[in-house]
Amino acid sequence: MRLVEDASDETYVLDIRDIRLTPALPWLGRQVRWEIDGHLKETVDLTRVTCSVVMKFGPVKMLDRSYRLPDLLAGLGARLSGDPRPPAGPWRQAWNLQLPETVPVAQHRIRLRARTGNGKNFLALDIPLDFSHRFRPAASAVC
Repeated sequence: MRLVEDASDETYVLDIRDIRLTPALPWLGRQVRWEIDGHLKETVDLTRVTCSVVMKFGPVKMLDRSYRLPDLLAGLGARLSGDPRPPAGPWRQAWNLQLPETVPVAQHRIRLRARTGNGKNFLALDIPLDFSHRFRPAASAVC
């Protein structure tokens, strides 16, 4: 099963070559490392990229909101690194994201669509996540 599906086509500014999540099956309340490797077809001001996030649990829409990329990352405990206005060419980013514990324990579908500051399609991702488990630290042994 592919965890992250690239739903973009040749009209998108970012040509995604690889996306890696570590661990591959993230847990609520834990950190996940997101690595993206691709090729930008033109210079992009990442501070002006707008991300539309729709999160569903079955037929129920849990979230339908737009964020600036830096704000979305900040909400997950990360930030943009490197050049915020990378030129056309190879592009890599890695973020350590802190998954919230407040997400309901269930299987979710996340639809992420992003546009550049000048309205061009940047990326399109479909992300099915199985949060039917929650991380709980081991209880201390009581003697």
